[in-house]
Amino acid sequence: MEFHFTGVIIAICTFLTIGVFHPLVIKAEYHTGTKYWWVFLILGIVSIGCAFCVADVFWSSILGVLGASFLWSIGELFSQKKRVEKGWFPMNPKRKHEYSPIDKNETLCPVHHGKSIYAIEEEEEDKQP
Repeated sequence: MEFHFTGVIIAICTFLTIGVFHPLVIKAEYHTGTKYWWVFLILGIVSIGCAFCVADVFWSSILGVLGASFLWSIGELFSQKKRVEKGWFPMNPKRKHEYSPIDKNETLCPVHHGKSIYAIEEEEEDKQP
């Protein structure tokens, strides 16, 4: 029986990449805010473009995961700003003017259009006869 480890190694690299991007987004938002979101866009596009050009499955996969992580981080960067406004993460005192107060019931989920699940449930209860 022959074992193939490529898939497992790609999975571990994916897990580690996501693990690195989580604090990267937090630090980037703290130090620079959301003004450099376009850097994540360019790096994501370049990484995915390179993934198309690399013949080796392992490295192509890693570049694809890296590119997707950069692109996903754009949304996370803006969500991180909301998390800071909600008080869930520390605010950079040098950039205090960039934050606006936010309703504590507001959600970060784009599907709910800025309403918390509790506000949606209250609306549904009000609509019932």
